[in-house]
Amino acid sequence: MIRIENLVKRYGDHLAVDQLSFTVEPGKIYGFVGPNGAGKSTTMNVITGYIAASSGTVVIDGHDILKEPLAAKACIGYLPEIPPLYAGMTVQEYLMFVAELKRVPKKERAGHVEEIKQKTGLADVGERLIRNLSKGYQQRVGLAQALISDPKVLILDEPMVGLDPKQIIEMRDLIRGLSGKHTVILSSHILSEISAVCDQIMILSRGKLVADGTPEELEAMMQEKAEVAVTVLAEKEQAETVLVQMKEIEAFTVESGEETGSIVLHITAKDNADIRKELSVALASAGLPILSMNLSKKSLEDIFLELTGTEESDEEEFDEDESDDERSDDEMDIEEETDDDSNL
Repeated sequence: MIRIENLVKRYGDHLAVDQLSFTVEPGKIYGFVGPNGAGKSTTMNVITGYIAASSGTVVIDGHDILKEPLAAKACIGYLPEIPPLYAGMTVQEYLMFVAELKRVPKKERAGHVEEIKQKTGLADVGERLIRNLSKGYQQRVGLAQALISDPKVLILDEPMVGLDPKQIIEMRDLIRGLSGKHTVILSSHILSEISAVCDQIMILSRGKLVADGTPEELEAMMQEKAEVAVTVLAEKEQAETVLVQMKEIEAFTVESGEETGSIVLHITAKDNADIRKELSVALASAGLPILSMNLSKKSLEDIFLELTGTEESDEEEFDEDESDDERSDDEMDIEEETDDDSNL
């Protein structure tokens, strides 16, 4: 459905996207995740044709975005981080306006808009002014405009930003319902939502793709040797005598516990094995009471921090957002008035 090859985008001396390559299969939900300045929004803007790449290839449903821009853009519905809404219009007026811009046949517009309102939960607010809607409902209107003309691909940039927990759940359910019929690419800083919604996760760092896979695949890829942390009531020498006799153990360390008379054993198993059962039997047989036992496992947040690092430079944050700022007001006005190139 989407093929990206050696994509590069520069802003002056800053390299926002660095030789990025990936493919997107139809009918799945893909998540872009990365720190500010990683290149997420820039990549999405290039895919939609909103900005041009410095070099590389973007092919959408067989159409090169540079050679066949109109055909490529016709396949895309785009929801920017700030939805392109006209606050003085009602929901119905706005969606009919978008349908006209996207050249939905006049006889089909009313029925098509009604279908989109039902799908996005806007049927009861069609006659309300957009400015009077909550943030959650405004995001729904933004999603509805992206769905007008039934695009094959939906690009959603931070669709859950600014929503409260209830609205996040509702937006998550809406996006889930779009899979299968639509291919969805969304970006988010909310890692738990990316994991809950997406079939595939792509982690970007400094313009490069550093990991790509399902949430389960990423966790499996990043897991090191299985480590068990066990708190027992024992002397260090007693515990060591038990552990050195267990063939399943590769290495262990011992430290003092918080409770009086306790120690904490950090045990690494061979072949990434789960040895909790064998460990419990061995310690109990030696008369060493077990207070707690935990098998360590990296979360998606741990994987994210390990792959991208924990620090972001001010320069990266500025340049990532510069994709809009470097374009003049006149250029923005011209694009708003050009029906053929509209990405509403």
